Amino acid sequence: MASTSFSQRLRKLLAAHQKLIDRPNEMLPEGNGVFERYRHPVLTAEHAPIFWRYDLDPKTNPHLMERQGINAVFNPGAIDFNGMICLMARVEGVDRKSFFAVAESPNGVDHFRFWDYPVVLPETDEPDINVYDMRLVQHQDGWVYGLFCTERKDPNALRGDLSSATAQCGIARTRDLKDWERLPDLKTRSPQQRNVVLHPELVDGKYAFYTRPQDGFIDAGSGGGIGWALADSVENARLGPEKIVQDRKYHTINEVKNGLGPAPLKTPAGWLQLAHGVRNTAAGLRYVLYAFMTALDDPSRLIHEPGGYLLAPSGMERVGDVSNVTFSNGWVAKPDGRLFIYYASSDTRCHVATTTVERLVDYCKNTPPDPLRSYACVQQRIELIRRNLAIMDPVSREA
Repeated sequence: MASTSFSQRLRKLLAAHQKLIDRPNEMLPEGNGVFERYRHPVLTAEHAPIFWRYDLDPKTNPHLMERQGINAVFNPGAIDFNGMICLMARVEGVDRKSFFAVAESPNGVDHFRFWDYPVVLPETDEPDINVYDMRLVQHQDGWVYGLFCTERKDPNALRGDLSSATAQCGIARTRDLKDWERLPDLKTRSPQQRNVVLHPELVDGKYAFYTRPQDGFIDAGSGGGIGWALADSVENARLGPEKIVQDRKYHTINEVKNGLGPAPLKTPAGWLQLAHGVRNTAAGLRYVLYAFMTALDDPSRLIHEPGGYLLAPSGMERVGDVSNVTFSNGWVAKPDGRLFIYYASSDTRCHVATTTVERLVDYCKNTPPDPLRSYACVQQRIELIRRNLAIMDPVSREA
């Protein structure tokens, strides 16, 4: 009887998992013209294979209990690889340790399936306690680089303080997303680093890094802003002073923190950039995504900075382990101009939004910047209204 029950339960688990993988995704009809959202997340904890979570031997697990649960799947890097869109997901076990795993899809919006094994990321001489949020960068030098946050316990923490941590940028590289070479962690002058991104091309023969210098593990402090610096080598990357590409500003979407998302996309109009901004509210921190552009001849020079956010948590996206958060560190531009933006909601699940490179460049170039004062914002909107009313006929106004 026990064996029959085990087999029946296993069949149900496998069937439910396959049904989830096979579920088609649907573009939501109500869009804003800039991008389209989709009805279902593309990756969740339930997408993790059954054989990752359960001991499938009836002798050692007669009740078919979940032995190693998955809490969340979020913050994926992304790459177009061998004809498939691959997401390098941050997978968090119920033990709160994160690891990396690749899920692939033939179309980028559904049918994502994890590879059989998670990524085996080599350790340095000072082992990571936790790793997460990998940016995948197909670099001009032929390697695929993974830049991620490596977290360790703060050695200067007071006795009994088991929460204080230090964050730095780990670097690894691969040819096939399976076998990884671990390089030394990035060395900077900042006490802590998060959200570091490798520019996909050499600049003056050097490797260029976007950084996010900060004073503490959580607080940006005096650091803040999206930084930029060059390194002579990636094998032992060391940065000098960091130039701030985009600073934080009072009473804006990035007043508390901001950090670059994926590696920028090269367009004829400039480098297309995606970042997250953080502001404080009565309900806690709110993370949104925003876009901007930098110059082709100098990727550290800001040329277009639309006001406000591009994408913010909506509906159930606001609910999760860390609520009211959207975060992105991966996107894929197809040769035909389609653009897939992968983002996580509330540190829990992964979503996709689709647009085109052309549309997002138009958005960046023609959306007015934040004038930073309520009066100026009203004047900016009145100008839009005035121009629109001048071209609208009475019939369309009444409609």
